[in-house]
Amino acid sequence: MSENILVTGATGNVGRHLVEQLLADGHRVRALTRHPDQAGLPEGTDLIKGNLADTATLAEAFDGVTAVHLITFDGVDFSPLANGAEIAPLAQGKRVSVLAGDVNKSPLEDALDAAGVGYARLAPVEFMSNALEWAESIKTEGVVREGFPDMKSAMIHDADIAAVAATALTTEGHAGRDYWLTGPQALTPPEKVRTISEVLGRDIKFIELTQDEIVAVWRESGFSEEDVEFFLMMRTNPPEAGYTVLPTVEQVTGKPARPFAQWVAENAKAFS
Repeated sequence: MSENILVTGATGNVGRHLVEQLLADGHRVRALTRHPDQAGLPEGTDLIKGNLADTATLAEAFDGVTAVHLITFDGVDFSPLANGAEIAPLAQGKRVSVLAGDVNKSPLEDALDAAGVGYARLAPVEFMSNALEWAESIKTEGVVREGFPDMKSAMIHDADIAAVAATALTTEGHAGRDYWLTGPQALTPPEKVRTISEVLGRDIKFIELTQDEIVAVWRESGFSEEDVEFFLMMRTNPPEAGYTVLPTVEQVTGKPARPFAQWVAENAKAFS
């Protein structure tokens, strides 16, 4: 049965895949975006101007939809949404998926819980698309400079996160579920670089940075001291969930999670 689905965060890494998958499956998709003229979403998408952080722009977006995919942060400055209490009533009576941004629940999720809104919570580990941070040095120098070479990550293809969201938004039985999402492998940085090298057919060198060197890189990139502290914690004492491969994607969607090599092949132009 065709559904009418609102996708917030529609121009993000997960949102774009979600819009494409829902349209391909024959559903009507309404995409909330601050700049409809710049969205670049597929033909057939119902673009509606608005900002999830600005409650005054949301009534029309939520009107008449049967399901809604929510993000938990402001798309401008990535701060946690502060208007969850206003969003929750708009989501009442709809299928809801929420892309979690942290291990702990966000203010939006707390507001949905308080209002009795059932939703599927999608909690992915590292996105495979984070590897795009290496694209420039691979393209220009054929090297990757990174620290903590022994840290494993069960990173997930952005499209697999979208596939779980699409299932939760179009079928019953997902409200109240907490879906921890991983890819099919836990890889260290050198193993990721080796995979990229094999897929591209190019020799790419991994250069290990010390902790002090990688911290300096983060600071030079403009990250706050709070960010740096978080990055260090995640690398020196990573949560078990970050490197434990789970079968959740296949259990929910019926299809196995995509491997990193597939993601690299799909994004080869970014590294060339």
